[in-house]
Parts: sequence; C-alpha cells; structure tokens
Amino acid sequence: MIELERLEKRYGDVVAVDGISLRVERGECLVLLGESGCGKTTSLKMVNRLVEPTAGTVRIEGEDTREIEAHALRRRIGYGFQRVGLFPHLSVAENVAVTPRLLGWPEERIARRVDEILARVELEPGTFRERAPRELSGGQQQRVGLARALAAEPEILLLDEPFGALDPITRDRIQQSFTQLRRDLGTTVVFVTHDMVEALLLGDRIGVMKEGKLVQLGTPDALLRTPADDYVAELMSTPRRQTEAVERLLGSAGS
Repeated sequence: MIELERLEKRYGDVVAVDGISLRVERGECLVLLGESGCGKTTSLKMVNRLVEPTAGTVRIEGEDTREIEAHALRRRIGYGFQRVGLFPHLSVAENVAVTPRLLGWPEERIARRVDEILARVELEPGTFRERAPRELSGGQQQRVGLARALAAEPEILLLDEPFGALDPITRDRIQQSFTQLRRDLGTTVVFVTHDMVEALLLGDRIGVMKEGKLVQLGTPDALLRTPADDYVAELMSTPRRQTEAVERLLGSAGS
C-alpha cells in the first residue's frame, strides 16, 4: 500500500531522514517509534508531501507520489496529530465534513457520513453534532480529530502522536476504540509515537528510528525477543521494567 525507497530529507547540512526503505501492507498499522528528533514525524509527512523529500521515492499503491498533485494526494490520505487542530469557528459536524466537502460530496452523503463516523468514535451524533470545539473535553476533541481524519473514507491514515496529550484513562479508552475502528474499516495506518507501550499495543509492526535511520523493523514480539542492537534493547526494557513493577505490586496487594 505504501512504499518508501531510500527516502532522505536534508535541511542544509542536517540529515533529518537518512535513506530509509520500508513497505506498509494494506490494512496494516505500522508504528514509527523513537526519541524526539529521530526523523519519524518527518518521514510521516513525506508520505503525503507535507514535507518534500530531498531524495528517494514514496509510492502509494505503486504510484510515485511526485506524479500526484500535492492537494489531491492529501485529500486521499487521512491525517491526525496531537494538537488536533479543530477549526474553532466550525461545529463538530462542520469540522468532520471538511474533506468530504472539498471532494465535492453531495450534502446528503456528507450528513450521513458525519453521523456514521461520529458514532464510530463513540460520540452520539445528536448530542455532539452542533457543539463547538471549546465545548468538548480533550478526549472528545481527540475523537473529533480522528473522525475528521476518517471522514472521507481514506484507505490510508497518518497519525502523529495523536493521543500524547491525553490523561491515561482517556488515552487507553481512545486507543481501544482506534484499534477496533481501524480493523473494522481495513484502514492502512502509519502511526508515530515515542511511547514504547503505545507502540507495542497498537502496532502490527514497529519501525524503530534513531538519528534519521531505521534501525529495526519487525513485530512487537520480534523487537522484545530479538532487539537488533543496544538502543532497541534499551527502548524495549522500559515496558518490561514497568510490567515487572506492576506485577510485583499486584503480588504484594494479593498477599
């Protein structure tokens, strides 16, 4: 569905992304994991040409994205990010309907889709359709952002730390909703995070990045069992330590 071939991005003498190559299969959720500044968000943005590559190729279903007008490409691909970016002067329904309207959908189809996708992200349409973004909690705004990204029925969804600003309970709830939703819809997802636990829970495969390079690509199980180097091993040690600490606490509570 998505192919990156020797993809590179330079800003002067600074190499942000250094020749990464990977494939994302149809319906797969690929998580790009790494510390701040490792190149994961830049890599994500090169998929829909929010950032233009310095070198290399991005293909969507075999088609070179340089052959697609940037605005047309972006309308085919859902995009969501941590700060949500809802338009404050538009209602929830109007925010969700932005891309379908740009694509020229009939109003009846837009209205049906808005109600359908709000229900799928667990926001009752009759209650939330006409609300303003300022009337929503952080978790509700995040759900509207996800609904907006999915409104035009994209086959590809790009998500940049979409749940990072949420409290743990809300974050867990939305992660569960997201996992079920993207499996139901068969959406192909590239998901950026620096949270190791989130990567392990959400990703079919994880690409670990460091200093612009892709240092390991594999299933969560493969990364936990056979890390490619000390850096990956250190990343994977964090959720392992947390799990062991929780198990000790549960054991103490039980005794």
